[in-house]
Amino acid sequence: MSEVTVVDHPLIQHKLTLMRQEGRSTAGFRRLLEEIALLLGYEVTHDLPLTNETIQTPLAEMQAPVLDGKKVVLVSILRAGNGLMEGILQLIPSARVGHIGLFRDPETLQAVEYYFKMPDNMQSRDAIVVDPMLATGHSAAAAISRLKETNPRSIKFVCLLAAPEGVAHLQEKHPDVPIFTAAIDSHLNDHGYIVPGLGDAGDRMYGTK
Repeated sequence: MSEVTVVDHPLIQHKLTLMRQEGRSTAGFRRLLEEIALLLGYEVTHDLPLTNETIQTPLAEMQAPVLDGKKVVLVSILRAGNGLMEGILQLIPSARVGHIGLFRDPETLQAVEYYFKMPDNMQSRDAIVVDPMLATGHSAAAAISRLKETNPRSIKFVCLLAAPEGVAHLQEKHPDVPIFTAAIDSHLNDHGYIVPGLGDAGDRMYGTK
């Protein structure tokens, strides 16, 4: 099974509590999501490979570390993934961005793809897939299956909240993809929502409900 990392930094946990609150404004929810994303991004990128290049400082020439290979690509599962993506982009502003459009069939809870666009040369890129909620895990698993067709150098999955059911499903389908999350909640309800959760992340981020 893939490794699951719960990033329990006090700042992340405090901000997540604020996000969970029912009365949090759309602007406040969006801002907190980006702040947590930046902190999660710091953790998920701690093992990116480095190489050395020659640079000139004001005082001397030196060998200095830089990221090895092509730039990181952030892969947003639309639409809610954009909130996490924007936060991590503050940390890695030179990252390329890909998008996977999926919606969950309300009857089957299965993921249906409607959009897919990735940068070139994925085989030399490290992909970080982002989606705030890992609920049933079907959307994440489908997105990663599609992404693997481009042969990225590595794949990681980052979410804000996860349910045990979603973690288990993603591990079953993609045991090679590590999972990073701020919390693993209790369970899914009959409608496939994480409990206690924070509601629908996309609706709360964009004020559509």
